[in-house]
Amino acid sequence: PYYVDMDQNLFLQASLHSSDQNLTVFVDTCVASPNSSDFRTLVYELSKSGCASDDTYSLFPSPRSDIARFGFSAFSFVNRFPSVFLRCELLVCRYHDFPSRCYQGCVSRFRRNADS
Repeated sequence: PYYVDMDQNLFLQASLHSSDQNLTVFVDTCVASPNSSDFRTLVYELSKSGCASDDTYSLFPSPRSDIARFGFSAFSFVNRFPSVFLRCELLVCRYHDFPSRCYQGCVSRFRRNADS
């Protein structure tokens, strides 16, 4: 466990370990839960499809393509739960494959009006 104060800025890093140096990593979706084995019942969405869902969530520049850096402010689930667990989905793509999902960044899907 990693202990932090409320509203403390947390900085995280995900590293890809591969002998193939032509890969890049992208943080797609991150959710938090008070239960380490249940990320469906009570969750808080930090990011989805590369888009920030939480005002404090940010992606940060990385020195290498095989490292993704991001952060957010620490929070709790209505003071009923002592811990917050994080689950993030990362994507691995070919380096410089610009049409790949890793290079698209935030992808928000918009609903169309029924009459449009």
